[in-house]
Amino acid sequence: MDIDIISEDENPMLHRTDVQFELTHEEATPSRLSVRDSLAAKLNKDSKEVVVRNLDTKFGMRTTIGEAKVYDSPEYAQDVEQNHMLERNKITADDEDVDAEAEEA
Repeated sequence: MDIDIISEDENPMLHRTDVQFELTHEEATPSRLSVRDSLAAKLNKDSKEVVVRNLDTKFGMRTTIGEAKVYDSPEYAQDVEQNHMLERNKITADDEDVDAEAEEA
């Protein structure tokens, strides 16, 4: 799997960078989590800071165009992203945060 960055747009208001990338793969389209981990490694970020929004593979092609949001920290990702995108990317709140919320209730 080979990842090439097409564009990077800074978004300081949301503490993130919007990234478009092209992925070249030998077999079927890779899973969202493997793409997230590879993209995070390429950008020198933690995988919990990367949210893969979209992967588009044309039928019969071995290239995929994707969009991702790369946050400054996992907390910013949890504050901004929708819950279903966090679940798809396996980004969850720390158990300590859940326990603290349960104690407050």
